[in-house]
Amino acid sequence: MTAKIIDGKQVAAAIREELKAEVQKLKARGVTPGLGVILVGDDPASKSYVTAKERACEEIGLFSDDNRLPATTSQAELLARVHKMNADPKIHGILVQLPLPKHLNESEVLLAINPDKDVDGFHPINVGRMVLGQKAYLPCTPHGVVQLLVRNGVKLKGAHVVVVGRSNIVGKPLANMLVQKNDQANATVTICHTGTKDIGYFTRQADIVVAAAGHPNTITADMIKPGAVVIDVGVNRVEDASKKAGYRLVGDVDFEAVKEKAGLITPVPGGVGPMTITMLLFNTVESAKRTTI
Repeated sequence: MTAKIIDGKQVAAAIREELKAEVQKLKARGVTPGLGVILVGDDPASKSYVTAKERACEEIGLFSDDNRLPATTSQAELLARVHKMNADPKIHGILVQLPLPKHLNESEVLLAINPDKDVDGFHPINVGRMVLGQKAYLPCTPHGVVQLLVRNGVKLKGAHVVVVGRSNIVGKPLANMLVQKNDQANATVTICHTGTKDIGYFTRQADIVVAAAGHPNTITADMIKPGAVVIDVGVNRVEDASKKAGYRLVGDVDFEAVKEKAGLITPVPGGVGPMTITMLLFNTVESAKRTTI
């Protein structure tokens, strides 16, 4: 049995088409959803990611306020830029690209963002709302994982999901989202991490395995129950002399082996990745909709 491939690009494209329609409705009411982006420094990966977000905004008709600041920017200067966006009615969502240069205090910057414009879903107020099952901006990557599952017909109610990884960006929020009592959750969730003695003991019991550990080959074929759903959040560079860049991207899952045992699986790249930016757009549009109520 070879697993069906979950196409993240296809699902992301479908959601963006839905968002385009929402944006047109908002514009007809005189509201153009706006995303304020702040990038400090010249980190190549961050620059590439921000550029992709700006293209995505243009694609669905969002206004993008692009702020690229030098690496020498002070904490006070950065906070002033955040406060300016908080007060700007044209900006419905604020994204401060991480990581920041080491001399800057990330926690203070994220706390400075108005929770109602926190479209990354990282502010403690939004995290608290999410945990309590209240209306909140959901973190983009975990929300993307849920949408991939739901839109591919994966039954979550009563399913045993094992999340491998406990980061504040993916593992913890995803586990909290999946245990909620709603139509897109209601699962039984186990979290495994570096302190887990035998991860395979748990993953072999799982209907759904989500790998978010940040290490290649964390999940191997012997750790998967036949027919299980495998979602690979990992993005890792491994050396590959045959590639022009000298490396290739792989996930946390031994894809070639696991796909022969799983029922559904996401590839890397092309799986979870396209969903992250899409859910950022989703949150920005939601913020704009809330301001018109």
